[in-house]
Amino acid sequence: MIDPADPQQLASLLQKYRITLKHRLGQNFLIDPAMRDAIAQASGATREDVVLEVGAGVGTLTVALAQQAQRVVAVELDRDLLPALHKVTRELANVEIIQGDILRLDVSGDIVAGNIPYNLTGALIRKLLDKPPRPRRLSLVVQNEVAERWTAPTGASLATVAVRVFAEPRIVLTIPASSFAPPPKVDSALVVLEVRSRPAVEVDDFDAFFRFVEEVFQFRRKQLGGILARGGFRGLAQLGIDPKRRPQTLNLTEWEAIYRAVKS
Repeated sequence: MIDPADPQQLASLLQKYRITLKHRLGQNFLIDPAMRDAIAQASGATREDVVLEVGAGVGTLTVALAQQAQRVVAVELDRDLLPALHKVTRELANVEIIQGDILRLDVSGDIVAGNIPYNLTGALIRKLLDKPPRPRRLSLVVQNEVAERWTAPTGASLATVAVRVFAEPRIVLTIPASSFAPPPKVDSALVVLEVRSRPAVEVDDFDAFFRFVEEVFQFRRKQLGGILARGGFRGLAQLGIDPKRRPQTLNLTEWEAIYRAVKS
C-alpha cells in the first residue's frame, strides 16, 4: 500500500498524477509518518466510530484513520487530487470518498478530523457545531495562532467564544512546519475539541448571539461601557461587570448575561 506520509512516495504520487499543489486551498501535505500516526491516534477513533475527514488530500491521514475507525468518510474539494486519493485508499473497504465543499455538504460523523486551511476554520466550526446532530469530538490540525485563540481562557475573540460555547478544546501537540511539504510559513498544532452534551450558553437564537458577539468585537480596543452605550445599553454595573473592561476579558457566562440584558 502507498504511504503518502513518506516523502519519496508522495513525490512519486504527485508526479504520476501531475498534481500541482494549490496554495489557496492550503495544500500542505504531512510527510512525517510518526506525526501522522500520532494525529490519527489522538482522534480517539474506534471500530464503533464513523470519522468524517475534512480535506483528505491524497489520503495521508485517511489511511491511518481507516485502521482505527469503523468507516471513514473522506471529503476532498480538489478534483485533481481524487485519482491519487482513490489510488492510495483502493484497498481500504471502509473508506468512502466524497468530492465537494464541506461547507455545502450534508455529511456527519461521530468524530471529525483533518488538516484545516486557515481561511476555513471559523466557517467550519459553525458548520459542524451550530446545529445537531453534532459530532462527539473534533480533532483538527490548524495554524498555531488559531489553536491558541481557540484555547484561550477567556473570550479572546469571536472564534474563542464560538468554539467554547460548543466544545472544550485542548492543544495536544505542536507540529513543526518542516513536517509538511511544501512547508507552511508557520507551525501548526493539533487541537482536540470535546463537544459538550449541551451548549455552554442558553440562548434562543445562536445566530443572533454570535452576531452580537461579533458586533462587540469590532470595537475590541474600547471599553465595554462605551461600546454598548452606542446602542443605548448602560446596565453593565447591574450585571456586576465593570464597564471599563474590554470584550476579550469576558467569559461565557458574562457574554450570555450581557446578551440577554441587551436583547430584553
